[in-house]
Amino acid sequence: MSEISPPRISWSDAGRPRSARWRSEAGLPPPAAVDVVDESLSADAAWARLLAGETLLWRGDWPSARRLLQALTQRAERHFRCQPAATPLETFARHRTMQGQRAALLARLLVPLGPDYKLPLRRAQDVRDACREAWGKPDGNNSVVALRELLAVVSAHEWRKKGVPVAAVGGSIHPHYGVFSPVRGEYVDLVAQAPLPAGCDLAFDIGTGSGVLAAVLARRGLPVVATDMAPRALACAKENIDRLGLGEQVRIVEADLFPEGRAPLVVCNPPWLPGQPTSPVEYAIYDPESRMLRGFLGGLAEHLSPGGEGWLIMSDLAEHLGLRAPGELAGWVADAGLRIAGRLDTRPRHGKAQDRDDPLHAARAAEVTSLWRLVGQ
Repeated sequence: MSEISPPRISWSDAGRPRSARWRSEAGLPPPAAVDVVDESLSADAAWARLLAGETLLWRGDWPSARRLLQALTQRAERHFRCQPAATPLETFARHRTMQGQRAALLARLLVPLGPDYKLPLRRAQDVRDACREAWGKPDGNNSVVALRELLAVVSAHEWRKKGVPVAAVGGSIHPHYGVFSPVRGEYVDLVAQAPLPAGCDLAFDIGTGSGVLAAVLARRGLPVVATDMAPRALACAKENIDRLGLGEQVRIVEADLFPEGRAPLVVCNPPWLPGQPTSPVEYAIYDPESRMLRGFLGGLAEHLSPGGEGWLIMSDLAEHLGLRAPGELAGWVADAGLRIAGRLDTRPRHGKAQDRDDPLHAARAAEVTSLWRLVGQ
């Protein structure tokens, strides 16, 4: 079976035809037409051209590229500002639409990369290590990527080096590019503080992501089997578990939800919002048709040891936004042959919960994050 060639982008530079590999984390198609620009283009002119649907390939110096994107981002935030609608659901839909339009417009400012991921721009920073971490070993081809996406790669590289301190694991979690960072500590604290089931001697962590909850459970003295399907998540979790010295306690396996067997404790922190992700990292936030949530509930009973508990960590933001009906989640629990043995609640501590300028402020301010203790009926 032949390997599928990556998409390519073509343009003209000083009358000479050019071509390179096209990179897009969201899987966007390469633009049909590209114009080469540099410092002679003002931010106002660039904004007008992007609004008109043009795609611009930057060939000026690197600091000027970053300043231009910053200026364009400020204009986009004003232009795509979401106004509240009649209902939270309509406001959320409008917010998502404007987020998508804003991202699509800013993604039309591109930069080139050399065959070893080196930026062929004047005064460019070295982004090669960041690109290798995100995309793997260079394939020897020139490539083109949205400047906004490249900066996200660089930012992820810095976070990966620095790490996110998590008191419950006795160290830091180092998120990889495309893997959700444990920046919302309230759900981690719930897992660290909830009473363990009597006689608990094993835990499953379903959809482990960065491995943070597996590490928390291991710190509580449990052997853990942690699962995920995404290659980046599996690599990230393994690196974090090994870095914390928990490799003997935690086994990481590739699996769609559950590993084989049963455990007295099965933990899952699925994406909290039903909806369609627009990029791979959004799969940690949006769960199309609540597939992971319903899959976890549907398979939990047959993977629990007698007397065991399933811990479902969920926010009720979906209910406040009108994405899920009140009581619907409890109905799914009952339909799966489970009952709710208890619930631990906490309030989010992230900045958006206090941001009154956020169009979703009312829903975020009312949000509660819960650990649902589920047992067999």
